[in-house]
Amino acid sequence: MGGYLPSTEGERREMLAAIGAESMDALFDEIPEAARFHGELNLPKGLPELELRRTMEQMAGKNKVFSTVLRGAGAYRHYIPAAVKYIAAKEEFVTAYTPYQPELNQGILQAMFEYQSMICALTGMDVSNSSVYDGAVAAAEAAAMCRERGRTTVLVSAAMHPDTVATVQTYCYGAGSRMVVVPEKGGKTDPDALRALAADETVCCLLLQQPNFYGMFEDAQGLGEIIHEAGGKFILSCNPIALAVMKTPAECGADIAVGEGQPLGLPLSFGGPYLGFMAAKGALARKLPGRIVGETVDRDGNRAFVLTLQAREQHIRREKASSNICSNEAHCALTAAVYMSVMGAAGMAEAARQSMSKAHYLAKRLCEIPGVSLPYEGDFFHEFFSRVPVPARRILQALEERNILGGLPLGDGILWCVTETVSRGRLDETVEIVKEACGQ
Repeated sequence: MGGYLPSTEGERREMLAAIGAESMDALFDEIPEAARFHGELNLPKGLPELELRRTMEQMAGKNKVFSTVLRGAGAYRHYIPAAVKYIAAKEEFVTAYTPYQPELNQGILQAMFEYQSMICALTGMDVSNSSVYDGAVAAAEAAAMCRERGRTTVLVSAAMHPDTVATVQTYCYGAGSRMVVVPEKGGKTDPDALRALAADETVCCLLLQQPNFYGMFEDAQGLGEIIHEAGGKFILSCNPIALAVMKTPAECGADIAVGEGQPLGLPLSFGGPYLGFMAAKGALARKLPGRIVGETVDRDGNRAFVLTLQAREQHIRREKASSNICSNEAHCALTAAVYMSVMGAAGMAEAARQSMSKAHYLAKRLCEIPGVSLPYEGDFFHEFFSRVPVPARRILQALEERNILGGLPLGDGILWCVTETVSRGRLDETVEIVKEACGQ
């Protein structure tokens, strides 16, 4: 079917006759009369298609879509090849749902299997689930995986995204466990503070972001060694595009890798839906929430896919469940798999290199403006924080007037982000606008 076509009155009569019901009222006769609605719904009258299109276009016109975006902070505008949107929009993918009878859903199971395989290749981990709601939830679920009897304290870096920290705090509160924030120093997690906090025998894990909220590369391997020496597990939350060029979580010694999958082919879309990816070492496979799809052969020897692992406690023994995840972001995960397939390893690495190179170019040019500086030393990916000599709002307003969404205002500065979608000419224009806004 090429689209939604409502049934005709004649077709409804045929369907009612087929099931032995004389009328629509007879079909719903089990519903008490007192619970039924009578009369007209308080809805506007229907519109002709052309008039409806005009109305919707007027409503959509209230949204501001910037031609250039220099803001990230967890959601990023990357180039999405046309093939990704075309393939993901096919109706057999859009209408597929959670595989409650998995053997009958070979197509969606294969899509999830391919997605899991790509996430494992990207992170270097042994096993991946078929996605959770978003990156913040993935981080919170990973922390829950690490809790054991006597070890329930979760350490979270202060250099993580504030929304992720808040989500982890909420999950810890609900589970009756404790979350402790590890201070940052110079825009990065303070190793001395971590070492002191990790000495607490109730600590179960460290949650670290790479690159962190300020765009800086953390010494993930060194921090992971500190938490491992203390007997805790190491969770690394990663930007999936950065993973195309940086060390994998496995190479950094992480036990669990998580992150927000939005950069993998999902548009900004005014805030979602997105997906959280999760991958872990084999020893933790049975603690992963959600679903794990596996590959096998049927009785004729043909390739087949099965729902290998799913925590049944999440559905039938909820008091024993360690997670409340019982669904997934299947279509978003499928879109991410299509994106990774279309881009390939070389394409993703090129997107990462261009993003990083252009961010460093903008940072260098901005620092040529008197009063603009980078307070944090060290390598960064495609985001960086700069102090500015005037209120950030003045700069951002000047950029908005030129159809540029500037960085995220933070205290006395701005958190900038550059991806491969921004041209060098547009970056030069941004510098001139900032210079003018600073009174230069």
